[in-house]
Amino acid sequence: MTKILFKGSTMLNPVPVALITSKSKEGKPNIFTVGWIGTACTKPPMITVAIRPERLSYEYIKDTREFVVNLPQKSLVKKVDYCGVRSGKVIDKISKCNFTLEKAEVVNAPIIKECPVALECKLKEIIPLGSHHLFLAEVVTIQVEEELIDKAGKIHLEKANLICYSHGEYFPIPEKPIGKFGFSVQKKKIKRK
Repeated sequence: MTKILFKGSTMLNPVPVALITSKSKEGKPNIFTVGWIGTACTKPPMITVAIRPERLSYEYIKDTREFVVNLPQKSLVKKVDYCGVRSGKVIDKISKCNFTLEKAEVVNAPIIKECPVALECKLKEIIPLGSHHLFLAEVVTIQVEEELIDKAGKIHLEKANLICYSHGEYFPIPEKPIGKFGFSVQKKKIKRK
């Protein structure tokens, strides 16, 4: 396979798409779209989010130290894009997109009812990097649509119709897996006759 040199960029794609909700110190909610988000630690559960300092949500999260990561369905893709290209300093994106906000369980930031998963987060640290600053946060609780959890307690995110972002475009996440963690070393089951 022949490779060519490509301009300096973050070529780590695809990435999850999230709608992040937060509130100002005065209680005004805001929402914005982020693609630069990832898991950082299991115990305690921690995530990272890269946010530009000029974003309104940067100020809200820095001041209150709380936010919610909402995972949107593919039916929301147009609203997801809108919340990423419009500023909360100019437009009330929550009203414009007709999102239903609900009270979070632990943090003082709203969750989006239309999103099947909401991770409530508390900010631990902000690390300035350049164009973006890295927000390190602990996930203090998660709300998941009941239909996504089976009787054994297993979560089925493949049924949530989530989306990802890859080099400027949105894509649905397929329902069918191509493997599972550890399948490459798993012993084959012997069929009994």
